[in-house]
Amino acid sequence: MLATLLVVAAGTSLIGCAPADEPAETAEVASDAASPDGTLSAGGLTLTPMPDSPAFADATLELHGIEQGADLAPGTTSMHFGVANYELGVQTSDAATKGIANSGDGQHIHLILNNGPYSAHYEESVETELTPGYYVLLAFLSRSYHESVKSPGAVVLTDFTVGGEPSAEVDFTQPHLFYSRPKGSYVGSDIERLMLDFYLVNVDLSADGYKVRATVNGNEFMLTDWVPYLIEGLTPGSVTIQLELIDAEGNWVEGPFNRVTRTVTLEAAADSPAEGVEEAAPEEHGAESH
Repeated sequence: MLATLLVVAAGTSLIGCAPADEPAETAEVASDAASPDGTLSAGGLTLTPMPDSPAFADATLELHGIEQGADLAPGTTSMHFGVANYELGVQTSDAATKGIANSGDGQHIHLILNNGPYSAHYEESVETELTPGYYVLLAFLSRSYHESVKSPGAVVLTDFTVGGEPSAEVDFTQPHLFYSRPKGSYVGSDIERLMLDFYLVNVDLSADGYKVRATVNGNEFMLTDWVPYLIEGLTPGSVTIQLELIDAEGNWVEGPFNRVTRTVTLEAAADSPAEGVEEAAPEEHGAESH
């Protein structure tokens, strides 16, 4: 089980008040019997564990200057990360062989606030606008193709309040699921293989224990390993992905982040980004989305 780093960003609704997404309607359920390579199939789609990536087992990430439980003033907040045994802004060594969307700006930090869409940061210093509210911050090191580094020291998890006392707090001793990828829009050859990646806190997955239920366009896949998966078989248009943390009895594990739904867009042809390289675009917290 990996340690987790949490980072907060601009204002969002209170954790305790945010209703969980409703379960998606399921068109087809992947067979329990996976292929020898772990591929799951349903509704013409496949989810296959991605080949191993450089591990960066010694990489570390720290957040300086914001203590857990701090009360910050609304407005511009500076966050300073410390990164060791990992280089931001360079291409991960196997990026050219992955065959998935890759950031031309290299390795970076994924910063997630209240399980919203991440912002990507290629330097250790970050400035963000914070509005009043309670925040849970998760930050982790990311390879250039957006796969999270899951080594124990490469993550930060924390919480803080902006502009007053929190009306809700998250129990960091409980299991939590955070969504990372896919995200945004994909064009051209990038739509052929989308990487599904998520971050787990205080929970291990297994065939007879906790699982992540991934529902892609209504097709259900039960994931029993904490690894990234390649989604193949999608066509241009909107893709809806729901992730849920499920216990050994098949029940949803209650929690503020343990059911999340995202929509991404696939386009048949690219106008500007080169194939295999995502274009940096503005993100809702003033950072880059890719």
